[in-house]
Amino acid sequence: MASREDLDYAYSTIDKIFRLSMGETGDFSGAMYNGDFSLSLEKAQENKHRFIAENLHIGKGSRVLDMGCGWGPFLTYAKKKGAYGIGLTMSQGQLEACQNNGLIVYLRDCRNVKPEDFGIFDAVVSVGAFEHFCSIENWKAGKQEQIYQDFFETVYNLLPKGGRFYLQTMVFGKNMIEFDEMDINAPSGSPQHIMALMVKQFPGSWLPYGYEMICKAASPFFNMVSKSSGRLDYIETITQWRKRFRKFGLKKYLLYLRLLPHYLIDKEFRHRVTVFRISPNKICFEKEIMDHYRVVFEKKGY
Repeated sequence: MASREDLDYAYSTIDKIFRLSMGETGDFSGAMYNGDFSLSLEKAQENKHRFIAENLHIGKGSRVLDMGCGWGPFLTYAKKKGAYGIGLTMSQGQLEACQNNGLIVYLRDCRNVKPEDFGIFDAVVSVGAFEHFCSIENWKAGKQEQIYQDFFETVYNLLPKGGRFYLQTMVFGKNMIEFDEMDINAPSGSPQHIMALMVKQFPGSWLPYGYEMICKAASPFFNMVSKSSGRLDYIETITQWRKRFRKFGLKKYLLYLRLLPHYLIDKEFRHRVTVFRISPNKICFEKEIMDHYRVVFEKKGY
């Protein structure tokens, strides 16, 4: 799995810039436009949160666990619905931001949570965390499927019979290239170059190969209620993020300036912050190197 240091790079490093661009509890995951790209980013994110709550039967008094809660956007939505939510993150920056905004969040590896830690939940949500559970080293060692199956067993143990779990994650798509083809020195914008940038942007993380791999790992514990691709929605989400990141704000641009010396002297840092110049994940979605799925599961009863 991506280490705490990996995740702090990916999320805490841009913590203040993100919140200045997206708001204190902004959502750093694909929104739900459902084909209507005239919607604002905020409305599309609200659509996603409402979809999750309705499909997981979350309402007043529900106990909800958000595994990989980010800056707390869904916890905030669930709180407004009268639910009691607990969030888990591996990012120190996200933890502090959530706690400052009155959310109940812990710095924990969500793969190791047991019922005796926080009890049983009516619903479990994981939006974007699944992408970080398997590292390249895990994948090369043939451990990827077992890691996912172990995680689904963890979620299974946290839910009552018939309890539901929402999973949203990127996956490798039909045009994914071979690992050995990735090359940071390949022509800019080529699949070989873009995937090499993705590896540098998210160190310690490797994606599942399609929703089929996910559903196979889940099958001993869950029935699949629904699934849908959010690939096109994610392309639009990233387009809107980039506009927000570039929009002038004095505090934000001073933070950009503070990164400049590091950017000039550290080649690896330049690769990692390429998200502010180009968007490797957007290009991967456009070229169908990657896809994106929203899956609703229901716990099997035995």
